[in-house]
Amino acid sequence: MNTTFTPLASKTVAFPVVERVETLLVDLPTIRPHKLSVATMNGQTLMLVKIYCSDGIVGIGEGTTIGGLAYGGESPESMKLAVDTYFKSIMLGQDATAVRALMMRIGKMVKENRFAKCAVETALLDAHGKRLGLAVSELLGGRLRSRLPVAWTLASGDTAKDIAEAETMLDLRRHKVFKLKIGAKPLQDDIAHVAAIKRALGDRGAVRVDVNMAWSETDAAYGMAALADAGCELVEQPVASTAALARLMRRFPIALMADESLHGPESAFELAKISGADVFAVKIEQSGGLFNAQRVAAIADAAGIGLYGGTMLEGAFGTIASAHLFSTFNQLQWGTELFGPLLLTEEILTTPLDYSDFELTVPHAPGLGIELDDDRVAFFTRDGVRKTISVIG
Repeated sequence: MNTTFTPLASKTVAFPVVERVETLLVDLPTIRPHKLSVATMNGQTLMLVKIYCSDGIVGIGEGTTIGGLAYGGESPESMKLAVDTYFKSIMLGQDATAVRALMMRIGKMVKENRFAKCAVETALLDAHGKRLGLAVSELLGGRLRSRLPVAWTLASGDTAKDIAEAETMLDLRRHKVFKLKIGAKPLQDDIAHVAAIKRALGDRGAVRVDVNMAWSETDAAYGMAALADAGCELVEQPVASTAALARLMRRFPIALMADESLHGPESAFELAKISGADVFAVKIEQSGGLFNAQRVAAIADAAGIGLYGGTMLEGAFGTIASAHLFSTFNQLQWGTELFGPLLLTEEILTTPLDYSDFELTVPHAPGLGIELDDDRVAFFTRDGVRKTISVIG
């Protein structure tokens, strides 16, 4: 008996596509100069990405750096150029719901540019969460916590000012973990600075330091021992070399954290393989996006390395994107450093983020769960309303 098979009629599935991609640079002042070993920041520039989809959904992402090009190979200006010139043509007309597939497509056509990729991926996830009525944390597997402890960075460079600032934060119940930026001054001066602040805070506040790769291995060996004696609990990236990090490991009763050495899952694996750190500072931008940062955390978790939610001093959108991801981590032993918006003097959200009782609340609303104040952003956008007013005045 002959059997004839009739193929099913093909179905045309309509899905929302990326219709328009818009970028803007937003220049915001900070509450004080922020001094690092690599640069002094007197303001912060946010590169915002808006992705408009054919179903009317708009997703927003953010890219920032620390000190322009002083920290790494990307700047807000270069991110904007990359998205406008290269990313946009790859994205237009593509399925806006297939976030990972679209990011893989971008990855094949655009090398490096991890910070710009993170901004675009964040915007796509924000849009898709809004579309599905789900928070970004749920798109990433589901949150395990809705509040995240937040450390504050003391970086005025003045010991008395830093102590006063820490006391204020304790009184406000905003922060009780303090990270000190050191490495720009002579080693002995830095150690004395840290020791004085720890003495002033006592058991009321934990003290950590970030050297931003400023020390030689010899300086680091001396410095870590002295810092341990001063009551410091963690040293972040004292040297540039991963091999040197591994040699410093477990020589001192103080935790060693990798930051600049982490550029995504591959570098995380190599660092874990040589036992190069006690703690990983996970950053969504440095990892190349939220999915890659999730992989970095999984590698650390599997290797028994502690996790810390790092920051590139992002504004609200980068900070909350990070918070959604960090809320999903199985372990978050060292808390987070998501204080970036608090360093800015200007608010760009319709409703400010909730920092209270030493923690940041992760929003439950769809997408990132925050709303941009377009009028405020228009005022601070480069070459926007503020400059026009200034020129007229």
